[in-house]
Amino acid sequence: MASLGVNIDHIANVRQARQTIEPDPVQLAFLAEIGGADGITVHLREDRRHIQDRDLQLLRETVKSSLNLEMAATEEMVQIALNTLPEMVTIVPEKREEVTTEGGLSITANEKYLKNVIEQVQSSGIPVSLFIDPDKEQLEASARVGATWIELHTGHYAEASRQNKPLELSKIKEGAAIARSLGLRVNAGHGLTYQNVEAVALIEGMEELNIGHSIIARSIAVGLTEAVREMKSLVQNPRTEYLFGK
Repeated sequence: MASLGVNIDHIANVRQARQTIEPDPVQLAFLAEIGGADGITVHLREDRRHIQDRDLQLLRETVKSSLNLEMAATEEMVQIALNTLPEMVTIVPEKREEVTTEGGLSITANEKYLKNVIEQVQSSGIPVSLFIDPDKEQLEASARVGATWIELHTGHYAEASRQNKPLELSKIKEGAAIARSLGLRVNAGHGLTYQNVEAVALIEGMEELNIGHSIIARSIAVGLTEAVREMKSLVQNPRTEYLFGK
């Protein structure tokens, strides 16, 4: 049974659009936890476009579940992680011009550097997850550099047409199986919604799904606590008949 990590970056997006003090992602993280969130995820970007250093500091002090810090593999972010000590660090690719993360890391192109970053972070007791596409070469490289977890990028599955969804889902399933055979623990996320999450939650060995935009969008109608509660119900009680191609 997969757990649910709730990404609250989009709450900060609304606040930063007006450069004001509300809505406060720190306060609303509490409502997500009341709704059943098993963890809170934030991405502290280099340009600070949404989550701010102040948010991260206060979340570290107030989150009762677990705190997952998404970050680029830079010296600045490594020091922030070591000072903050979240329950997990997820290393993600980052481009200043992108609206949201567009794809997985290339581990094969940066093995030596990433191995050093992972060693620095994990030596402080913080497990590291790598956000990657479900690609065999990237999975094997993730094991070589010493990551504890991988988070499979589900964006291609989420964006696929109904006709192509079974193929994209099979890639995630295969990626999860390969990862587990390499001794890696498996999470997944990106683009998951109330309509497509169940098939991913059913994948054997899937431990956590990180979901943000769909939950925050739903919360406008029903409130954050209820939006989280509804998503967690789908993640933990997925209908087997929901599998595409069945």
